Amino acid sequence: MNKKPRGYLSLVLHAHLPFVRHPEENYFLEENWLFEAITETYIPLLRVFELLVRDEVDFRLTMSISPTLLAMFMDPLLQGRYVRHINKLIELAAKESDRTAYDPQFRGLALMYYNRFVEARDIFVNRYHKNLINAFKKFQEAGCLEIIASCATHGFLPNLNINESSVKAQIAVGIDQYRRCFGVAPKGMWLAECGFYPGLDRLLKEAGITYFFCDSHGIMNADPQPQFGVFAPVYCPSGVAAFGRDWESSKQVWSAKEGYPGDPDYREYYRDIGFALDFEYIKPYVHPDGIRVNTGIKYWRITGDTEEKAPYNPQRAADKAAVHAGNFMFNRQKQIEHYFSRMGRKPIVVAPYDAELFGHWWFEGPQWIDFLARKIFYDQDTIEMATPSQYLKEYSTNQVAMPGFSSWGYKGFSEFWLEDCNDWIYPYLHDAGRLMKEVASENAGLIRGHFGRKPLKSALRYRALNQAARELLLAEASDWPFIMKAQTVVAYAEKRIKTHLHRFYRLCNDLKEDSINESWLKEVESRDNIFGDMNCVKYYLDDHQAQTPLKKAGPLKRLLKTRR
Repeated sequence: MNKKPRGYLSLVLHAHLPFVRHPEENYFLEENWLFEAITETYIPLLRVFELLVRDEVDFRLTMSISPTLLAMFMDPLLQGRYVRHINKLIELAAKESDRTAYDPQFRGLALMYYNRFVEARDIFVNRYHKNLINAFKKFQEAGCLEIIASCATHGFLPNLNINESSVKAQIAVGIDQYRRCFGVAPKGMWLAECGFYPGLDRLLKEAGITYFFCDSHGIMNADPQPQFGVFAPVYCPSGVAAFGRDWESSKQVWSAKEGYPGDPDYREYYRDIGFALDFEYIKPYVHPDGIRVNTGIKYWRITGDTEEKAPYNPQRAADKAAVHAGNFMFNRQKQIEHYFSRMGRKPIVVAPYDAELFGHWWFEGPQWIDFLARKIFYDQDTIEMATPSQYLKEYSTNQVAMPGFSSWGYKGFSEFWLEDCNDWIYPYLHDAGRLMKEVASENAGLIRGHFGRKPLKSALRYRALNQAARELLLAEASDWPFIMKAQTVVAYAEKRIKTHLHRFYRLCNDLKEDSINESWLKEVESRDNIFGDMNCVKYYLDDHQAQTPLKKAGPLKRLLKTRR
């Protein structure tokens, strides 16, 4: 048990999925992104937290849950569809238990999946009543998990900065969503893709944020150069603290060549029975159109660089996860001992990862976190797990420096979200951002409920304004250019951007022409129902603009004419 640690490990998990909800279809393939993550990442992480608390292991984690993910957690349609999804997996796993009854290599694995799926359904339905927000909130209130805010739809803010109002809206909507879900103000914020540019800190300060994260080179390229590198935060000129990612701890997990998840004893992600078994057998458990999909039942281990895969051995994999947790801890101890002797204060090692890596891509990832927390608590006294806000409370005096432009994406800047395959989207997003502010200006009085002599008509305009803002925010998600660059479901990403922008421009035109089609608006509201109680005028205008009567903005008419 820790007595007098020489430094801290801040383990940060960023949980995010794009808003994928399609009530117009009974089964939509991309909704599986959420269902798989619930079964394979979020519930296993919650199970780890439960066991650590039960065993009185004092651990501290930081976790961001993006507003789009929070919205999907709360959505009754998706909650019901997840129950349908997990029930089908339970049925399939039971069927697999019978099929493998006389196959000693796979019988135990089939039973393992059956038990996991049954437990996942029980946790989701009975323990947390289909709303996982309550689950994570419980651990925050217990003091072992610090949940931080994130941008509204995971917009990559450096590429939206043509319009400051768009950046402010991404921040403000995200914070409001956090308050609605957790009942308190967030202390920190996860910037989508760790995307930071000088000056963004001012907007975070205005929004009440006390700290954020950026990549290693964002801190190392700060002006002036930080005395302690990434092992202590810096205060931006605005007073907001910036924590830098530790490159060494990231490499140990993320590296495709050297990272732990690639160990031969771990489960192979890319061999799933949804693609391996006879189609007629698996047909009831894949897409109704006959498209094969991952079921989550995978019987093989990575084995090595070969097409021939050996059967997965859960105990062998768990033992390896324990070894890797010990190795990770050992390396952090050496780092902290080294920097403690040179800094004259306790260093902090910030290790951020996508939450979905743990369990979904790296099946043993949640076990690794469990082993790591226990080893840190029981087996040494050099390091202690801590959150960034805990560190700032202990060390309130830090160097003032402005971090440099950075992201944690490919090559460290904007290239992944801005290159030949996706750069076509930004003129539209920037134009829409300008138009959104103009439309908000023309309707500023609606922010205070000034619906005038025609309240029903004004209420309809208010709804249309808010829906236009939702469509713009959804179009701004960094997921769509990411998918285009990664060349995965490109057609879906392109369709999402075009659909949201089409709806946005139609709503703006209908507002200008005073010709809102209520039945169409109601249909769009039912599909893109995120941020249900937002007030777009508040988000897209400065405070004095939102409270001062404004003249009609002339440029709006010209902008709309060019689109007809």
